[in-house]
Amino acid sequence: MGKFVITKSANGEYRFKLKAGNGETILVSEGYNAKAGCENGITSVKNNASSDERYEKKEAKNGQFYFNLKATNGQIIGTSEMYENTHGRDGGIESVKNNAPSATIDDQTN
Repeated sequence: MGKFVITKSANGEYRFKLKAGNGETILVSEGYNAKAGCENGITSVKNNASSDERYEKKEAKNGQFYFNLKATNGQIIGTSEMYENTHGRDGGIESVKNNAPSATIDDQTN
């Protein structure tokens, strides 16, 4: 089962990572000023993960592939790791779809 890991960076921002059952990071958030914003981001990922139209498939300048998960308002709520090919990227999307809706939350900021 997947899990969201909440951390706080040295500059005071909160971030989450969605990790698959094998521990691999499949999605990372932007930085949030407040933990509540970070928690709302997790809720948004859970709510949007199953919708194909929420995924924006991208190619980086270095030729690697990644995706963004967007909320209904178009805001990016998570970005994937880099993949060497489109097959890997598309597998990452499927992993988010499978893991996010039932993922637990591991708050490491306490």
